Amino acid sequence: MASDDTFRLDGRVALVTGSTRGLGKQIAVDLAKGGAGVAMNYANSRETAEAAFADLQAVTDQCCLVQGDVTDAAEVERMCREVADQLGPIDVLVINATCAQPELPIEEYDWDFYQRMLDFFVKSPVLFTKACLPHMKEQGWGRIIHITSEVLAMANAPFSAYVAAKGGQTGLALSCARELADTGVTVNMIAPGWIPVERHADAPNEAKEGYKANVPAGRMGVPSDVSPAVRYLASNGSQFVTGQTISVNGGNSVLRSVVGETAHAFSVDGPA
Repeated sequence: MASDDTFRLDGRVALVTGSTRGLGKQIAVDLAKGGAGVAMNYANSRETAEAAFADLQAVTDQCCLVQGDVTDAAEVERMCREVADQLGPIDVLVINATCAQPELPIEEYDWDFYQRMLDFFVKSPVLFTKACLPHMKEQGWGRIIHITSEVLAMANAPFSAYVAAKGGQTGLALSCARELADTGVTVNMIAPGWIPVERHADAPNEAKEGYKANVPAGRMGVPSDVSPAVRYLASNGSQFVTGQTISVNGGNSVLRSVVGETAHAFSVDGPA
């Protein structure tokens, strides 16, 4: 039986990238409620960041706010140093920062946009992982949690740039999980469904209703559906869990997963 403190995060320091609104903000607040010192990160809007940080400060005084471009190597190194100076070295890294994700036919994307997706979802995770790993390895404990997406399992279209980048992020996480498994550092993924937040304010209601109609749970997700899963993966309770994806989407990708497993079992080599 798990002890009462199995899922507590006291004494740990967490950095959540892109965390002054949406899923990231809820994740940061929930980690703080679990006892962690939490660093919020933002890129541009100081006003929005300060409002979010005030909400975090209402939960804990063990927190800080760091500004910077998550796709720039020097900025990433600086932000991690700032967190270490204010709270201590980073034990829990939650890779959440994102950028605009327009849905366009492949002919309408240019390579610069694909590169932008890759910078956010592959380059940035690599930079932060490299910056945080020395401390995690030295202490024999660390948590790297990627916020990915159901889009890879669902093969959403027309959405090739985002789906391709999320595929790259998933591959990165899986390989790192295997590489680091014997170091005490776990690497896992949370794959949310469509959870409307501030950046979806202009999404038409018809689109939301159309999505919801296909969700077995019968509703759209909310940020507080995602944050407890992150807190679990950040805790000691997940110490033997690595290289895994928790889909937080009300069962939206269940059928796709079952079909995929069936197809794999009956491959060209015959039944497994």
